[in-house]
This record gives sequence, structure tokens and C-alpha cells, in this order.
Amino acid sequence: MEPAKKKVLIADDEQDILEIISYNLLREGYEIFTAKDGLEAIDKAAQVKPDLLILDIMMPKKTGIEVCEILRSQPVFNDTLIIFLTALSDEASQVKGLELGADDYINKPISPKVLVSRVNAIFRRLQKENGKVVKIENVTIDPVRFMVTIDDKDFVLAKKEFELLYLLASKPGRVFLRNEILNQVWGSEVIVGDRTIDVHIRKIRQKLGIDCITTVKGVGYKFEL
Repeated sequence: MEPAKKKVLIADDEQDILEIISYNLLREGYEIFTAKDGLEAIDKAAQVKPDLLILDIMMPKKTGIEVCEILRSQPVFNDTLIIFLTALSDEASQVKGLELGADDYINKPISPKVLVSRVNAIFRRLQKENGKVVKIENVTIDPVRFMVTIDDKDFVLAKKEFELLYLLASKPGRVFLRNEILNQVWGSEVIVGDRTIDVHIRKIRQKLGIDCITTVKGVGYKFEL
């Protein structure tokens, strides 16, 4: 039996962009769904439970940021990947998206080849998860359940937050360089801002309520309790 196709929901109010992205991802074997505004994106997401959402930031009715915030507040979408499409270059919008759990940003005008490469890379990285549970003192990090447990209490992190924590905790005490983290968590094909790691680490600390990641100034980061 062939594995089920990954479901991708694309939301953009520009019809030509919907057609370009849909065409290129269909050729890669993805199952495609589309929405022309933010409200339709929320409705379609609830119906199809996509593996990946590609959201335009500037959409009518609900912006991509608002759609992301609404969906991320629902546990059923914790594992859903999100890529933002945006013509905006301001840092505030990018940081806001990362804080809400976005997995990537792609600026317009879109290169279909780059977008397809990033989508493929995101799914390849997920397939590489080996399912090995990391347990350090009272902290358990389970990549199968995508759950962090501290003193028998479960915590849910956004996908990139979890992947970052899992990477650091896989070798406690070892300092990971910033570029090394970016390459292993986001992939070499993905271009993200310098503040990406800082934003995610701040969210991890806030959600878990423990300071388990140490910043080594000028070098990188390490996991230690």
C-alpha cells in the first residue's frame, strides 16, 4: 500500500499565486487544497486537517498571522507545519510569526523552485526523527508523542521549538553553534533571520517554566539543568 499523500493547504488572495504553488506541489505528489482568504483558510483547515499550511500574511477577512494564532490555539493543529508567504520585510511581522509557531518564511516574489525545495526539506526532516526518547533528570522529551514531560506534567511545544529543544538535549552540555542549529533544525535551504533561535529559546523557557538552555555568548547554546 502506498503511503498517504501529505496534505497541503495554500491560502492566498492572489489567484495566480494559488495556481503556481498548487501546480508545482501537485507535481511533487502532494494533495492540494486552496483558500482565498483567512476565514476560508480556517474553515478548510478544520475540514481537511492539513500537514502543512502555506499562508499569505496580507489576506482579507483574516490575516495569515491571525489564522496562525487561531489554529495554534487548538491542540489538533499542534503538529501542523506553517509557512508564511509575505511581501513584508519588517522584523516585527517575522518575529510575531515565529512566536506563534511558524516554521518558515518565504518572501514574495515567490520562486516555485525554492518553495518546493523548502516544503520537501521540511517533510524530509520530520521523516528523520528516530523516535529515541531523551530523559535527563526530571525532564523527558518524547519525539513520538511530540511531548515534553517534567515531573509527570506534560508540555506541548510548537514544532520548531520542540525540534530545537530535542537537538540540544540530545547531547546535554555540548555547545551547538548558531549556524549548526539553523542547519539542523531549519535546514540549509531555509533562510531565516538572526533572531530566529533567540525567539524560539525564549518561548521554550516560558512554556516549560525552567531555564534549561544556556546561552554561550558569541558561540552558541547548550542544554543543561
